[in-house]
Amino acid sequence: MAEADVGNQLVGVFQNPALLLGIPLALAGAVFMSLGAQYQHRGVEKVERLSGADGASGLSADQLKRLLTRPSWILGTLMLGLAIVCQLAALSAAPLIVVQPLGAIALVITTLLNARVSGHTPTRKSLIAIGACVGGIFIFVIFAALFAVEQEITDRELFVILAILLVVIIVLGGFWLILRHRMRALFYVVGAGILYGFVATLAKAVIKRVQAGEFDWVTLVCVIALVAASAVGAYFVQTAYSSGPPDLVIAGLTVVDPMIAVLIGMLVLGEAAAAPPWVLVCFGVAGAIAIWGVVGLARYHPQVLSESQELGIVRGSVASDSSNGSDATRRPGTEYGPGVESSDQ
Repeated sequence: MAEADVGNQLVGVFQNPALLLGIPLALAGAVFMSLGAQYQHRGVEKVERLSGADGASGLSADQLKRLLTRPSWILGTLMLGLAIVCQLAALSAAPLIVVQPLGAIALVITTLLNARVSGHTPTRKSLIAIGACVGGIFIFVIFAALFAVEQEITDRELFVILAILLVVIIVLGGFWLILRHRMRALFYVVGAGILYGFVATLAKAVIKRVQAGEFDWVTLVCVIALVAASAVGAYFVQTAYSSGPPDLVIAGLTVVDPMIAVLIGMLVLGEAAAAPPWVLVCFGVAGAIAIWGVVGLARYHPQVLSESQELGIVRGSVASDSSNGSDATRRPGTEYGPGVESSDQ
């Protein structure tokens, strides 16, 4: 009897074979997202140098205008456009809780790509973190593919999602208006991740309603909210690029975005309704592993470690040498770490 119950619960892949198409589409979107992030980050850095102004507290209107003239930023935007197309196609074929976590693969690709571009070779700890991220996502997607089910999205569920999104936008907007000169990349990354989680959910809802021929005023409101959340999220991401390497920005997004989307998919849309309690525990463990991996990557990222050495912090023997009038704080390999030169070069 227990075996029969488990068999009845394995509804994901067997009830919806199109789910197998959604997974590769989501992976293709992750690749385009990685490339887009790298090129957009390069464009933001170039605009900051040309304008002579730091955009860490929020890109100015002039800087946003300059971005539209940067070929690298335009190419990155096109790549992100392709990522969105792949993501929407994946959402039309598979449940939200299957598709959205796969975006974390973009973190791995972006990390390796940025290592090649910046010359910062991943360390053993950063590679372990990447492995934890991929492993956690792999475990999560396997169980989600087996147990996730598509559910009809009702007007009531959409109203709940829109109401929560409105509160989120008000709170984020209030923090930005009051504290934006003190905010750094973490705020913008977390804010963008939350908004993109709602964007994915609303995109899924719009796709399902259009497929069912229900393009009414509620669907139109969802489209407007989707566009607004996407625009604010995009601004937050561009600002975050000004104060951190692209893979760390992607790391934050690929944790917060799936967490929000999966929570909405499970708690509001009921996509995990067929999953028994032990599978929910597996979801939690797999998610915790992935989160640990991303946090570890943010902590042990070689570029972050290198840039932390560039701060004018007096350390160890350097302090004693400088107290004796030595110029040891300016020796290569002392202030910046072995083999690391000034960031101006």
